[in-house]
Amino acid sequence: MGHGAYAITRRLLIGFMAAVVVRRSAVTASADEFTITVHKDPNCGCCSAWVQHLRDAGFVVRVDQTTDLESVRTRLGVPADLTACHTAEVVGYVVEGHVPAAAIRRLLAERPNAKGVAVPGMPTGSPGMEGGRPAPYSVMLFGADGQRPFMRFVGDRAIG
Repeated sequence: MGHGAYAITRRLLIGFMAAVVVRRSAVTASADEFTITVHKDPNCGCCSAWVQHLRDAGFVVRVDQTTDLESVRTRLGVPADLTACHTAEVVGYVVEGHVPAAAIRRLLAERPNAKGVAVPGMPTGSPGMEGGRPAPYSVMLFGADGQRPFMRFVGDRAIG
């Protein structure tokens, strides 16, 4: 192989290696982008079960143990009628209550103009509230335009 061909091959190899490094950085940034910060009471078992549901679904979860969830909800603008037992944040959105991972994935994929999603109360069968007969429930989208149903579930299975 002549010097010219060697130089071209070397430039292609260097270019390819640079592309791999850039791609690897993009993948790392993407994983960090989807870290969910969960604010929960240290003694709440169903909150811990919800955190495990998120981890099992592939999310990176950081837990903030706090007994002052009211100030977290006030700071994040969670409407009083949508509160539950834990509050989370992910890329600028609020996730209140036992929201299934599938609804969070849809929220992050669609990026609607909203403050966040919520499952008010603690519906039987929702992630973290397993046991007993699962009841249908709605994940609500909320923000400046009010509230509306975002998805419906029975347990962690989307319906209709």
